[in-house]
Amino acid sequence: MISLDDPKKLRGLRDNAHQVAMNMLRPISRTYDRAEHEYPQELDLLAAMIDGLAESGAGNGAGAAGVKRQESAGDADRITNGTNLASVLGIAEMCWGDVGLLLSLPRQGLGNSAIASVATPEQQERFSGLWASMAITEPDTGSDSANIRTTAVRDGDEYVLNGEKIFVTSGQRSDAVVVWATLDKTLGRAAIKSFVVPKGTPGMTVERLDHKLGIKASDTATIRFENCRVPADNLLGSPEIDTSQGFAGAMATFDNTRPLVAAMAVGCAQAALDLTRDLLDQAGVTIDYDRPAIVQSAAASTFLRLEADWEAARLLMLQAAWMADNRRANAMEASMAKAKAGRMASDVTLTCVELCGSVGYSEGELLEKWARDSKILDIFEGTQQIQQLIVARRVLGLTSAELK
Repeated sequence: MISLDDPKKLRGLRDNAHQVAMNMLRPISRTYDRAEHEYPQELDLLAAMIDGLAESGAGNGAGAAGVKRQESAGDADRITNGTNLASVLGIAEMCWGDVGLLLSLPRQGLGNSAIASVATPEQQERFSGLWASMAITEPDTGSDSANIRTTAVRDGDEYVLNGEKIFVTSGQRSDAVVVWATLDKTLGRAAIKSFVVPKGTPGMTVERLDHKLGIKASDTATIRFENCRVPADNLLGSPEIDTSQGFAGAMATFDNTRPLVAAMAVGCAQAALDLTRDLLDQAGVTIDYDRPAIVQSAAASTFLRLEADWEAARLLMLQAAWMADNRRANAMEASMAKAKAGRMASDVTLTCVELCGSVGYSEGELLEKWARDSKILDIFEGTQQIQQLIVARRVLGLTSAELK
């Protein structure tokens, strides 16, 4: 029998994350939304606590660095609820507190997930404790990551990087940036590799910080690379170009990070639903789970629809993470989770603003902020449209060249 409850061994982690979100993130949420680009100093203590839990093993491997592509060979035949599931449960609860602050946590960047996904064991150890952001998007290359123009040319024991990256989350604050670049443009997707570039490397310049609709607590940077030299062993994974594998190596990162973004959307939407339920109750609107939605008030009927949509996204998120834990190919499921959750969060948060009227639209509550924050979750790590395209290719059995 399938149990849809959170795994018992992960409930402590989930509950602790919720307490942190409620007692540490929520109280400073509005402050750093207004103080855009100001680093939340309170997060240093929280990051140290997370590091301590990870080192002791009490954190169940949750967090960006705990998201791994494979477990050891000895675990291949054993069904497990592992680090990927722990991460999405923890992240969902933290984003119930604040998405922007979660994205600002030291050593929990999407670049850390990339390192955990594709780095060799030696690189895992060498880059341990590093706060890494991830640089993929370029001025002329948005959702089509396979069309990356930033180049990496081998020169002895180094690679020379040239190009520009935009929308780099934590691009100014992080210790290093995981940069996606092509080794050979003529070989297409297969030649795209990722490189760890430490901050302060000559030739790497943070050009500017962007002002945004939401997640203002998180800095978003434009970074330029001009003859930027990095050691050859900073190329994550294998330097070999395998045209038969195509984009598989790079996509391994997305298969692990897209469920994390889905978790952010689930957490943000849950926050909006929880507050809206309370506000509707205070206004005398009864939500009856034992009666059909059609015979209830318009507000109650709408709220029930939103909750059902939220639950569907949550289950897809859990499925994608569970499959990653159990070494099952989850590319389609990861895109399904990301597509559904991103669209759901935007719809849920905006509709909650509507349901609550002037209270939802004003800054007296956080509903308007969550509506602004949620939109990015439908855009970064691959837009809604790209996720649908990936799912369609998988369902129809078509290649990227056959279905564009």
